[in-house]
Amino acid sequence: MDDAYLFDTYALVEIIKGNSNYAGFKHSRAVITIFNLVELHYILLRDFNEEIASRILNEYEDYIIDTDIETIKEANEFKLLHRAKSLSFTDAVGFVSAQRCGLRFLTGDRQFKGMKGVEFVK
Repeated sequence: MDDAYLFDTYALVEIIKGNSNYAGFKHSRAVITIFNLVELHYILLRDFNEEIASRILNEYEDYIIDTDIETIKEANEFKLLHRAKSLSFTDAVGFVSAQRCGLRFLTGDRQFKGMKGVEFVK
């Protein structure tokens, strides 16, 4: 297992929930996009409460990488190319960002199963 990954929101949620399949990634170097943090905050507000959501939001803030215009363009092209998979914009940005940073995209989203550059963990 490599030391660094771009963590999809799915992976972040599974780590927070204590999914043992993600235990080996807890100490990996994590990178996320701002869009993953937005999704994560919403999920934590929905499933837990404001206090937990804010605390975890602050914990992950330092892991954010910049998302430039070229990444956004490439992500939308990727999303369009794979429109049959109904990828979210956040997932497309995450996958493209991982590719651009030379990282594997860590996720359990079934749409990415078997894709090159993906570390798929359920």
